[in-house]
Amino acid sequence: MTSSPNRWLESRPDVSGEAYDTTYERRAAAGENVHGEADFVGRFAPASVLDAGCGTGRVGRELARRGTEVVGVDIDARMLATAREKAPEVGWQVADLATVELGRAFDAIVMAGNVMIFLAPGSEGEVVANMARHLAPGGALIAGFQLMPGRLAIERYDALAAGAGLVPAERWSTWGCEPWVAGVNYAVSVHQKPA
Repeated sequence: MTSSPNRWLESRPDVSGEAYDTTYERRAAAGENVHGEADFVGRFAPASVLDAGCGTGRVGRELARRGTEVVGVDIDARMLATAREKAPEVGWQVADLATVELGRAFDAIVMAGNVMIFLAPGSEGEVVANMARHLAPGGALIAGFQLMPGRLAIERYDALAAGAGLVPAERWSTWGCEPWVAGVNYAVSVHQKPA
């Protein structure tokens, strides 16, 4: 277990959940589809989803609105306060993704919003392995994050997923399913747990 600080908590000490959501609310009001992640996850038609690193629950709230059973987990209690306020019917939990134990499996787990590069350095493998334990056989681990120097490389992420027993299924450059091209600065990866 790593003892490094969580990068999100360290880099955003003063961000409230309401302030975080405001940007997306403005974009939605202007007619932009701000639910690309939920659209992407919906392609897999999961009955249950773990929104891992859910923040304010933007993705999980939309999936729940569409009829999916959602549980959201995040380490930032400020962000979860907003999630609870906006969707009290969803199960939101404050916990570390490396150690959380929910006692159940999910059809899909989504880690949107750069979750993988905001983790405590060195905990990435623990997080991927713990998420794999929470996947039902045949389930999909879906992660989207920026590719930048000094952060998690896509090859390393693939190796961590393989080490957790997951098999690569899809990779895209955006949540809108733009084809993957090596050298782009964002990746949406889908790894599956063998059935």
